[in-house]
This record gives sequence, structure tokens and C-alpha cells, in this order.
Amino acid sequence: MVLEMGDSVISRQRIVGAVLSLLFLGAILCATAPAGGQQAASITVSAAMSLKDALDELGHTYEQRHPDAKVIFNYGSSGTLQHQIEQGAPVDIFLSAAEKQMDALESAGLLMAGTRQDLVGNQLVLVVPTSSNILKDFSDLARPEVKIVALGEPGTMPAGMYARQALEHLGLLAAVEKKAVYAKDVRAVLTYVETGNADAGIVYQTDARTSSKARIAATAPAATHDPIAYPAAVIRTTKNMTAARAFLDFLASANARAVFERYGFTPAEKQAGKK
Repeated sequence: MVLEMGDSVISRQRIVGAVLSLLFLGAILCATAPAGGQQAASITVSAAMSLKDALDELGHTYEQRHPDAKVIFNYGSSGTLQHQIEQGAPVDIFLSAAEKQMDALESAGLLMAGTRQDLVGNQLVLVVPTSSNILKDFSDLARPEVKIVALGEPGTMPAGMYARQALEHLGLLAAVEKKAVYAKDVRAVLTYVETGNADAGIVYQTDARTSSKARIAATAPAATHDPIAYPAAVIRTTKNMTAARAFLDFLASANARAVFERYGFTPAEKQAGKK
């Protein structure tokens, strides 16, 4: 009986010792764990779909240079992204393809003061399938051989708004509206043309350059539409102010501008109508 009690005491001592060892090891691991993965370094960027290729590259570059940072992109039409922010979506930075959506957020007091700036510009182009020889200019959109023209939804998509302005200025709006099929973003417009589901489409130069199945038939004169500028700003409700400002500063840097220009974007200050 004495031996049994002794064995029980020894067993309990071993268990207590093991638990204490585990607690001690856990304390060491916590004390030595790197602090670089904290949530404060993660930022969400809502950006116009036409910026996707350039921003994907720039985001990857930024994360390589800042291992403790995590950049999450949410792409879509500028109008849709604007409404998401107005409804309280957790966004740190907004990059629009037009001033209109950024103006609306600024009027609503949703931008962090002093952070708004125009990053880059773009051009509006008419695209056709690579095998097509029907269109050589915007005026050809009125020809009877052209049955379907893909456009962006002008209410939510800046490229659609610019296209409507250009067509109206050129006296083609009435003729083209009868043939129009509307898409949610510029990449969808481009897909209509690439797949042959549209005879032509109006997109940004940067999107047209990504395609091997569509080509640029004509470029809209700058005077036919509002200046195509991409404003960016930090959202006032951000919980990651330091990280958001740092990434926006990076996007405005000379190195980032070189990447944007490689994808076909133009300097914002060169847009017609910009001061």
C-alpha cells in the first residue's frame, strides 16, 4: 500500500513537471517570435479593373521590399467600388479611373485629408478582333456591317462614361446605342471583342495592349472626352493609416511610375484639360 501511494506521488510530480516545462517552452517561443506579421501591416486597396496588371506587379514588388506588409487588391468598376466604400466596406486606399467617383467620396467626407492625388492617365481606343478589317476609324461604327458594339456601363464604369462622351462628340451616339451591348468592366468589354461576340469595343489603351486577340483600330481624340485621370486617396475610416500612406507614397514614386508607363499608362499631368 505504501509503495502504491509512493508511485502515485511520483506520477503526479512527473505530470506537474511536464506541464511546467511546456509552459516555459511556450513563453520562450512567444518571446522570440517575430513581430513582423501583425495585422496593422495589411492594407486593402480597391482599384479600377484597368489598373490590375500594373498593380499586381507593384504590389508584389512592395511586399518583397517590405516583408511585414500584405497588400490585398479588390478590383472592379470604379462606380461599384465607390458604392462599396460608401456602404462601409473595409478599404484602406481607393484608386478610381475617373475624378467623378473620387469627388463623390470626398464630398461625403470619406477621404483622408491631404492624401488625394492623380497617379496616372490613359487613352480611349476602339478595338476590333485581330482578323477584322471592317473598322479603321470611329466613324465606321455607323456602318451596317457593324452589328454589335461592346461598351462599358456608363453609370458605374468610367470607360463607359468616356466612350459615351466621345461618341456624342463625334455624332455617333444615336447610331451606336442601337448596336450596344454593355459590360460591367473594361476587361469584359475586351472579352466580347476577343471572342467575336462584338464587332468592336471601346476600352482603355492599357487594356487593349494586354490582348493578342484584339487590336487597336483608332484612338479617340483627347478633346472628345473628359481627361482620363486615375486619382488615389486613403479612406478616412482606415485602421492602417501608416501602412496605407506608405503604400500610396510608393505608388506615387518614380519607380512605380516607370512600371505604370511600361503598361501603357501616361503621366497624369499630361492629360488634356489637366492643369
